Amino acid sequence: MIPFPLHLESLLGKPVTYLVFLLIGFLFGYVLEISGFNHSPSLASQFYFKDLRVFKVFFTAIVVGMLLLFLSSAVGLLDYNLIWVNPTYLWSGIVGGLIMGVGFILGGFCPGTSLVALATLKIDGIFFVLGGLVGVFIFGETVDSYKYFFNGSYYGRLTLMDVFNLPAGIIVILVTLMAVFMLWGGEQLEKIYGKKDPSKAPKARYYGAGVLVLAAVTIAIIGQPTTADRWNKLESVRGGDLTNREVYIHPGELLDTFHDHKLNLVMIDVRSEADYNLFHLLDAENIRPDEIPNSINELIALPANSVIVVMSNDEVTSTDVWKTLTAQAVPNVYILSGGINNWLDTFATPFEEGFCGEITEAGVEELHYEFDAALGSNCPAAYPDHDEYHFDYEKKIKLDLKRAPVGGGCG
Repeated sequence: MIPFPLHLESLLGKPVTYLVFLLIGFLFGYVLEISGFNHSPSLASQFYFKDLRVFKVFFTAIVVGMLLLFLSSAVGLLDYNLIWVNPTYLWSGIVGGLIMGVGFILGGFCPGTSLVALATLKIDGIFFVLGGLVGVFIFGETVDSYKYFFNGSYYGRLTLMDVFNLPAGIIVILVTLMAVFMLWGGEQLEKIYGKKDPSKAPKARYYGAGVLVLAAVTIAIIGQPTTADRWNKLESVRGGDLTNREVYIHPGELLDTFHDHKLNLVMIDVRSEADYNLFHLLDAENIRPDEIPNSINELIALPANSVIVVMSNDEVTSTDVWKTLTAQAVPNVYILSGGINNWLDTFATPFEEGFCGEITEAGVEELHYEFDAALGSNCPAAYPDHDEYHFDYEKKIKLDLKRAPVGGGCG
């Protein structure tokens, strides 16, 4: 597994990198043009089941892309979690899809193919793009009036694996079989409504379908790397961060981060619910280690300025959770040095001491303070006064802002 993304800009320089991007865009547009996707009657005819070439090409591209992606992940060439998955806004997405579908039928283009038509100076393509720009302007001027609907029904980074709770390999097989069936069904519709003869189509399509199914089965057999597999391959790169304590932050740095409004601080308390109820930092979320895998998608989808701090009573459990999150490509994860025990050693006030028994000689990952009542975060030590404490410490938090959403769309 490649532990970090491959940055073309650092390898080739900015001008050459932009030329590579330009070449890719040109080739993509060229393929669309020679495929006839700049001709609106051909595109619109798919909605009348007469010519489904657009459906076939895009569906084939989706399946081939899926197979290459998960095959690369299975053999360790790609980290799937580093790929941006657009967040799901269910109902606004459905309405947006319907609007785009109606526009596709009326205008004969989707956004991508309309740009191909524009590039070849087709009149209908030019007017379609102008209409799209007008629509963008109207949307920008009116979105505040329905922003709650637009941002509602949020499901975050949602995939078919999450929806059906099935392994990636099984989903890959099912999607591939569905694609093969739908491509066959498309031919039957063309035969009925478009008067096309499927027997005249290239026979190689059957071999292609067989290769797709074989690739899907291969992916399922190999399986996707586990968290342990990921960490084993990443340990040579990130293990030094633990050895050199580069990711263990001083309680004073966490206190300063509380008040750094440029950062989105996310604190994960991985202790037992009982210890969490006795005392925890203000706004810290209690997530047990065995529940961490269920939170990976949510943590990956956090804003790019997010800093995640994991804490346990000491450092053993939080270090294990750090390994899990780091192996799953969650960025900007740190560990509270010394855990909650060290935090209380640093910030405990007479208020907490009045509720505590004597500090015990507890074992590893046990709370060293004996509370007589469950304080939770209802005490001064849960959110110390920033003006009262000043520490000299080595700053460890270095925000990685390289991740960012990449827009997608039709064509």
